[in-house]
Amino acid sequence: MAIPTFAHQRPITRAPGRLEAGPELNRNHRRPGRPSRPTAPGSRPGAAAVLMAPDGRLPQPAAGHNQQIHAALYVLLAGLWLLLFSACAGDPPGDAHPLPTVQLDRLVALPEPSAEEQFNSLKMAVAAIISPQGTVNSYRPLQAYTEKTLGKPVQLVQRRTYQEVNELLARGLVDVAFVCTGPFVTGLKEGTMEMLVVPQVNGKITYQGVFIVSAASRITTLEGLRGKVFALTDPMSNTGYLYPMSVIQARGESAEDFFGRIIFTYSHDRSIAAVLDGVVDGASVDKIVFDHALNADPSLRERFQILHVSREFGIPPVVVPPGIDPERKRQLREFFLNIHHDPEGAAILAELGMERFTEGDLKLYRLP
Repeated sequence: MAIPTFAHQRPITRAPGRLEAGPELNRNHRRPGRPSRPTAPGSRPGAAAVLMAPDGRLPQPAAGHNQQIHAALYVLLAGLWLLLFSACAGDPPGDAHPLPTVQLDRLVALPEPSAEEQFNSLKMAVAAIISPQGTVNSYRPLQAYTEKTLGKPVQLVQRRTYQEVNELLARGLVDVAFVCTGPFVTGLKEGTMEMLVVPQVNGKITYQGVFIVSAASRITTLEGLRGKVFALTDPMSNTGYLYPMSVIQARGESAEDFFGRIIFTYSHDRSIAAVLDGVVDGASVDKIVFDHALNADPSLRERFQILHVSREFGIPPVVVPPGIDPERKRQLREFFLNIHHDPEGAAILAELGMERFTEGDLKLYRLP
């Protein structure tokens, strides 16, 4: 979906201790002979548990060689953006004042914007395709460039889940957003967003998902994942949820019966890290993010194996709310379509792993 450049990204911290059930999970189910564990809403007794830490983080891995490699992976993943993955933390050089950012640990409801605020400022939402710190930091160069080019303050707005970003668009509380493919299709159906432009990556406006496992495991086929712990990203994600669920359903089974347990990580980089650390046996992630990590450190190729590659899907787009002022929509489209013509803009896109923004094709967004 996009590729962040983690050169300056802080390592993703993990919650110590055991995983706990998320706030909406059922705690009452108990399998015979096993300790009680939560199950996903709507799952029947005996179904795979869906676990996550209270804040969506993974447990602390054991210290040692794996931890060192894991730290290196975070630095490498700093080069991942692609569509909703971006990079380059820190404020732009020469900027004496930090750019405005919405902090995820101090979330408050966005106030309804006044007409003057809507005209004189711009709110740009970004979905947490990579970990929250990485996503915000990755977009800072683009934020600063947008402010300079459009001549108005730009505020980055982020929420932990895709659904929360969709809700901001539905309420018209943001002017433009970088969203994942799955949430975009949902937003189209609900009439809460419109496609503005899409990024072009490696000459394409499509992307794929991959099922990955550790090269050290004995799992070599999809069947080998039966009864194992599997990482997904977000319930609205295409490659991190919808597609892998459809693959299992095509086998005539449900994911709850097929996997031993499912964990939501809420970002693709955390899913990759979970496989590397042995927290999970496998994961379904964005291939753009995964490929960039391997290209940044070829030694990682020896630590992963790909079990399955999806078909091509429409790449995560840039969207606007349906009620946006027509002139503002025109201005934003023109801005994005011309970034690559400016050397400074082209350099920012290159750091994000993108070549340019272009017109999208709605026919590519037919999901499972």
